[in-house]
Amino acid sequence: PSREYIMMRFAAESLRFVGREVPRPENWGGFAVTPSRIELWQGRDSRLHDRFLYELQEDGTWSLERLAP
Repeated sequence: PSREYIMMRFAAESLRFVGREVPRPENWGGFAVTPSRIELWQGRDSRLHDRFLYELQEDGTWSLERLAP
């Protein structure tokens, strides 16, 4: 389906469950992912690629360090 169709269906289903929980099967499960480090890489035509490291600090803020170039 097109993105437009998916967005239309999402809006319709969102309205259907306003103010109540969306039902899910008994065997439903999932994972909570809590990152403490995230490294991002952005390639450049010049080959001077950007690399950044974000690290979660004890106070809940993120530090940013440039790894390259």
